[in-house]
Order: sequence, then C-alpha cells, then structure tokens
Amino acid sequence: MYGASSFAADGEKLFAPCVACHGSKGEGNATLNAPALAGQDAVYIERQLRNFRTRRRGTDKADVLGTQMQAAATTMLTDDAAVTQVASYVAKLPKTVNAKPAPGDLHNGNNKYQGICGACHGVTAEGNPALKAPRLVGLDAHYIKRQFAHFRDGVRGTDPKDTPGRQMAMMSKTLATDRDLDDIIAFIHRQGRPK
Repeated sequence: MYGASSFAADGEKLFAPCVACHGSKGEGNATLNAPALAGQDAVYIERQLRNFRTRRRGTDKADVLGTQMQAAATTMLTDDAAVTQVASYVAKLPKTVNAKPAPGDLHNGNNKYQGICGACHGVTAEGNPALKAPRLVGLDAHYIKRQFAHFRDGVRGTDPKDTPGRQMAMMSKTLATDRDLDDIIAFIHRQGRPK
C-alpha cells in the first residue's frame, strides 16, 4: 500500500517525461501547442489521460497533436495507477494565469461567456468538477480555439462513452462567430489575475 508521500513522489517521477512539452510546473508551452495542466482538478486530468489511453480522444486524423498525446499517454502511463498518480501530482501544481491576455471586447466576451459557458465552467472560468467542466483560466488562446474547433467539427467529443465531451460538442455549435470566441477568450484571460 502506498503512503501519501510515496504516491506523490511516484506521480512526480511519472510526470517527468511530460515536462518537455507541458513545463516543469505544468504551465504549458504555446510554442509546442502543449496546454497548461496546472490548476486542473485531478478527476479531469485522469479522465483525459484515460480518454487518450482508451482511444476516445486523439485518434481523428485531423487531430495531429491529439494523436501525439494519445501515443504518449499509451506508452508512458502503463496502467490506471500511473494515470491516477500523475493526475494527483498535476492537480497539486500552482494554478496558472495568462501572462499576456488576449485582446478582445470584454463586455461582449463576458456576456457571451456567462450566457454559453459560465453555467458549466464557472462564472470566472475556474471550472466545475461536479459538472466535469475543466478550468479554462491559464489556457492559451490557440489551445482554446483549437479544442473548440475540434468539438464543433466532430474531431473531439464523438465517442459515446465520453459524455462530457459530447455535451461540449453540442454546446460548441451554439456560438455564432469567431469574433465572439475571441471575445470570450479575452474575458477568460482576465480571470484569476491580480486586480
């Protein structure tokens, strides 16, 4: 049986190969198209890693980056215990915020975000584990846009066993314009920052 400190140490060791893309603090690397992981709850990280490992995510030919992550999750995380250890470790990393917020109309962004996204992802985009909705604060604009397009275009969220993904795929079709998405991202990027 693992003690808490042994479990955390194993999670840190298992996360070591992930540092090359996601950063030593899970802060992400937009240049490598690797999202920030720090600040996500353990259940969300665990679900996404399992989705990659079970091929519920990262198999569509239009998702080259997801395919790379699917391969990495499958080869580096050999069992469910490893997935749980990495997810627990990542969840304890300090939360990220966007160093350089995206430009946009904050009034429109707030209105659109609260009307479409806020009920699941939280009023300040901090996520809602009870609704299986991830934290959006700290994610770079390109990642958000890419994942939004994947949901909208049927690249992600199509597996019948991925209920939260299917819900997001449905919701992605309710946003009218790319400008509205830019404004929503501008709003998200202002959240969690010192006033």
